[in-house]
Amino acid sequence: MRRRHHHSLALAAAKSHAALLKSGVSSPTPWNHLLTAYSSFGSGLAAARRVFDEIPRPDAVSWNSLLAAHVAAGAHLDAWRLLRAMHARGLAASTFALGSALRSAAAARRPALGAQLQSFAVKSGLADNVFPASALVDVYAKCGRLSDARRVFDGMPERNTVSWNALIAGYTDSGNLARAVELFLDMERDGLVPDEATFAAMLAGAEGPMWYSLMQQLHGKIVKYGSAAGLVVLNAAITAYSQCGALADSRRIFDGIESRDLISWNSMLGAYAYHGMDDEAMSFFVRIIRESGVQPDMYSFTSVLSVCSEHGHDDQRGRSIHSLVVKIGLEQVTHVCNALIAMYIRFTENCLMKDACKCFNSWVFKDTVSWNSMLTGYSQHGLSSDALRFFRCLRSENIRTDEFALSAALRSCSDLAVLQLGTQIHSLVIQTGFASNDFVSSSLIFMYSKSGILDDARKSFQEADKSSSVPWNSMMFGYAQHGQAQTVENLFNEMLDLKVHLDHVTFVALITAYSHAGFVDKGSEILNTMETRYGVPLRMEHYACGVDLYGRAGQLDKAKELIESMPFQPDAMVWMTLLGACRIHGNVELASDVANHLFVAEPREHSTYVLLSSLYSGHGMWSDRAIVQRVMKNRGLNKVPGWSWIEVNNEVHSFNAEDRAHPRMDEIYDMLGILLQVAHMRSCEDRQIFIAMSSDT
Repeated sequence: MRRRHHHSLALAAAKSHAALLKSGVSSPTPWNHLLTAYSSFGSGLAAARRVFDEIPRPDAVSWNSLLAAHVAAGAHLDAWRLLRAMHARGLAASTFALGSALRSAAAARRPALGAQLQSFAVKSGLADNVFPASALVDVYAKCGRLSDARRVFDGMPERNTVSWNALIAGYTDSGNLARAVELFLDMERDGLVPDEATFAAMLAGAEGPMWYSLMQQLHGKIVKYGSAAGLVVLNAAITAYSQCGALADSRRIFDGIESRDLISWNSMLGAYAYHGMDDEAMSFFVRIIRESGVQPDMYSFTSVLSVCSEHGHDDQRGRSIHSLVVKIGLEQVTHVCNALIAMYIRFTENCLMKDACKCFNSWVFKDTVSWNSMLTGYSQHGLSSDALRFFRCLRSENIRTDEFALSAALRSCSDLAVLQLGTQIHSLVIQTGFASNDFVSSSLIFMYSKSGILDDARKSFQEADKSSSVPWNSMMFGYAQHGQAQTVENLFNEMLDLKVHLDHVTFVALITAYSHAGFVDKGSEILNTMETRYGVPLRMEHYACGVDLYGRAGQLDKAKELIESMPFQPDAMVWMTLLGACRIHGNVELASDVANHLFVAEPREHSTYVLLSSLYSGHGMWSDRAIVQRVMKNRGLNKVPGWSWIEVNNEVHSFNAEDRAHPRMDEIYDMLGILLQVAHMRSCEDRQIFIAMSSDT
């Protein structure tokens, strides 16, 4: 409907344009009307420029209209050049020109330009005019310079609703909702009636249960000022109630709107997605298609795709949504593209990374998020070689390398144990200034720890911002992996002394260290006091660490008792940990019982069959081993081979047993044969020397 309306306006403007050209009218007034008409829709800026060039005698209105057209189109650099040209002609000292220029500075977040325009307003005698002064408040507020915004606001001899709204929105955007509320009340006392923009700004800042009471009060004000209860405000109220945790209130407002627009539907869809109500969100998306009478847009799809991302086991919904994206023609919209990548990389199967890759390669307008999502996907799926190749491609395309890309690349270096490449990326980290970033420093610590270079890991830890628990946790894991439990305990005590926030990962690292060192009593004490002493409730991973703690020490009964005491159903990770302990200590009976749980929870996990088969063969239970292998074969499962990696000249080469897939495998086997022959010859020489020495003796 809107597209057809714009099309009809464009046709009308074109007819008027032709008529003006034919008539030869020299008065600027009809030309100015045409210029404004072209500026008001779609891609009218080029047409507006053309009309301006055709005006026989452009006046101040012509220049102001063209300047407003540039600002409305977001062509800020050209708008500022135009303002300079107007200044040279003595046309810039007007409320209209100054107001447009200030709106441009606000949109472009250029406070320095705002300050220059403020000086110009003072020189031109326009500083006290309410229109440019309000626009100046908006510039400073949008740029986060609230003290400057407040100074201009307080100095205004006259204020209007726009002035108040600009300052209220500034405080809301900065997270100071309480101050925004005070201004709202001052505005009422000043005798001004809040409008849609006032309430929309206030509602945008209400997030969290603590603001629910304020949300109810604002809702009452919206009802009181009936003129303000427009669709924009009601849509914002749907989102605000949702963010305050009151989804039922959001739905009540939605149901009460008689003439909903797409934003109303999107707000309610976003509310369901925000609360993790996946099935409700999917059903609501179907309602948008069937009942709303409007076509889903970018925001509809990003919300529903985020819901699909949570279903790591169900890719059919996601594929259906992807088909609909293509059908509607949104497959080249950057935000939708990124949501599709995020969805595909969240699925647990590696094969869906191919779908993510196809999407990425087919899109024209990729941004940093697109590249980082793909890189993270490769890293998280264990496709570390692909991740590093992709990182090189990212660098060659001159894409900005941020903390997310660096962290993912370093994690992949850790997985492949390619220290040389990791140190080169560390140099890039230093060059780009991300050495103190939580995630980057954590990845550096992890990489050096896994390579056995704890001194360099400690140096990265020292350079990190240690106000967060992230680098502490990584350093603790590094020492835990190398059996240095006492050092881990020292770091934990240091965190307590410095009052660093302890999270669930901190205790996973601590219990892991105690488990590897055999400190059963200390680990048991942490498990028993985590929640009561430190306020951190036990999660599934803590129970898995506890099972490992007791299992390594051979206390399988205690490990089983711990599982039975869990307040929730144990997952496959917990059972697999216990099964590994059973294999180490040869407890066949308990292993069989644990395996039965795993066959139900993860029937296609090959590790269960391999561990059980190994246990049976170790005890000479060949018939039981044969049964396990037969079941494994019937289910189409194979043991995943182990791989080895070697780094040569910054290139990673991977091998498994009797592998012949490498392109230079013939040369490798020839060299291996030579090495074996040399080794055999040296062995014979050593034997002869030993015999000769024995004879002499």
